[in-house]
Amino acid sequence: MGRAFEYRRASKEKRWDKMSKLFPKLAKSITMAAKEGVPDPDMNAKLRTAIMNAKAQNMPKDNIEAAIKRASGKDSASYTEVCYEGKGPHGVLVFVECATDNNTRTVANVKAYFGKSGGITVPTGSLEFMFVRKSVFETDNTAGLGIEDMELELIEAGLEEIEQNGDSVFIYGDYTSFGTLSQAIERLGISVKKATLKRIPVTYVDFTEEQLVDIEKLLDRLEDDDDVQAVYTNIA
Repeated sequence: MGRAFEYRRASKEKRWDKMSKLFPKLAKSITMAAKEGVPDPDMNAKLRTAIMNAKAQNMPKDNIEAAIKRASGKDSASYTEVCYEGKGPHGVLVFVECATDNNTRTVANVKAYFGKSGGITVPTGSLEFMFVRKSVFETDNTAGLGIEDMELELIEAGLEEIEQNGDSVFIYGDYTSFGTLSQAIERLGISVKKATLKRIPVTYVDFTEEQLVDIEKLLDRLEDDDDVQAVYTNIA
């Protein structure tokens, strides 16, 4: 399949295996959620979701508890959520979500990554119409419901689409329905593997394997940055 394909596969495997980077990002999400609300997941839906996602990635319990405790510490950093948008090599669209305690550092780094890859950052809001923000839940159908029954139960909570892929059921809704969908799924007794707000491209673009090699280099740089929480593209 060629050197480009092998490079991309190796690059993806490297990204999937970045536990040393993933755990700190998950911990940051937990700390931010605990600091915004209360440090009790039973009373803080955002914290409950952050913990659930961390567990789905096999993050140790001690790490999770330390992240919650860190939120109430006197020296705890105050993080700001900020997004950057850009066009990468070969015209790929890239949306970057960050959580930072130093916006000057973060914006400089992000711009440098795009610049080194032959891309540019664009003004905030430039790509908003190219991506839609959705609530996405990956679940186990532990309640034993059929897809049609689940659909009927979740429509009033904001369900837009539901699909099964192997042992997982994926539930989609508008980003404003995250809370109501989360509560409805929990009420039905369905186990959630992962819950998140994703930016999904309105249209996807096919790139050649050679082009994807260049694009992956940019994505690697972005995802290696401690301040970057998520990266979205319009790659098919």
